Amino acid sequence: MDNLPVIAIRFALYADLMVLAGVTAFTLYALKPEERGTALLPLAKPALILSLLGLLLSGAGMIALVAAMMGTSLWAADASVIGEIVTQSAIGSAWVVRMVAVAIALVAALALGRSPHLARYWLLASTAVAIATLVWTGHAGATEGWTGTLHRLSDIVHMLAAAVWIGGIAAFAWLLFQPMAHQSDAQIRIAHRALEQFSRVGTLAVGLIVLTGLINSLSLMGLPHPDTLFASRYGKLLLIKLGLFAAMLVLASANCWRLTPTLGAAIEQDDLAHALRGLRQSLVLESSAALTILALVAWLGTLELAIAKG
Repeated sequence: MDNLPVIAIRFALYADLMVLAGVTAFTLYALKPEERGTALLPLAKPALILSLLGLLLSGAGMIALVAAMMGTSLWAADASVIGEIVTQSAIGSAWVVRMVAVAIALVAALALGRSPHLARYWLLASTAVAIATLVWTGHAGATEGWTGTLHRLSDIVHMLAAAVWIGGIAAFAWLLFQPMAHQSDAQIRIAHRALEQFSRVGTLAVGLIVLTGLINSLSLMGLPHPDTLFASRYGKLLLIKLGLFAAMLVLASANCWRLTPTLGAAIEQDDLAHALRGLRQSLVLESSAALTILALVAWLGTLELAIAKG
């Protein structure tokens, strides 16, 4: 695989920022104000860890990018070249904005204990800006004219909608994978209500992902013939990504229409084990597909768009 360090760091950075933004958003739309500062879904410590990790990954990503451009190892990247790229290129400008945004997220994470309401909004906004800067260094950043502007805006919405979905999966993993002995009836009822709320927000997120995905594909490739997709590495990876996304849609539909109502009935009947088992299995599959998609996105961003090439 080409540029493995770049791909690995991009993948980790995508996952880190999307989970941070998505879980923060989840606490705002799925939990009541009095539930946000409880042990039900603690945010302060995870936000602090993810913010620090975001700073480290973003810094490492710049070093890995320069090393790949120079054809050297990470340890041999030239500091002067790094300085030139940071100060004299669009990639460098995006990196500086991202570092500032993640630093603000770190400060907001530290402030969650003292001013939880305002700090959450700062945390969400700063992380969203950091995610948006990832678009500037991808294929959308290279598109020119009004088409490029539309493509970048579409890609930003695409990434933020994906963050909402991925963050929701992470939040439910925390809520539903705790041992039964540690979960009260009230916690299960809150988780069930949050599932119903997420189904509405998730439907909007999926709609935005599909719409912006179509815009992005048309901006990058037009309407490629299926044969040309199968003939290139980029096309093959894109088809795998679309297949995994379709699988996530099936799992999300099952969660919404079958597993969540089953949990509601199980709460009333005091028979939670079977319902929770089904939700947990679905979350494992959905999170695995989401992480694989992020890995593919990180890889696709390093490949040429010439669909006819193998």
